Amino acid sequence: MSNEIKPNYTLDERGEVCPIPDVDTRRKLKEMKSGEVLEVLIDYALSKERIPEGVKEVGGEVLSIEEIGQSEWRILIKKI
Repeated sequence: MSNEIKPNYTLDERGEVCPIPDVDTRRKLKEMKSGEVLEVLIDYALSKERIPEGVKEVGGEVLSIEEIGQSEWRILIKKI
């Protein structure tokens, strides 16, 4: 597995259900500087839809959503 983008921060939200991953992701993005990248690891399918919708409100842009395992995803978000 090769990835060109190296995240500045990682949030491991596996085991959490909505709205916790969404709230934690927004909170972390508010602390970040422009250009930094956040990696969010989730295993709750609804978060895969909610997080991308919510990050726009706090100046984030989803770079990718990758399935990394059975019902596990990795979302890369850049602070704009």
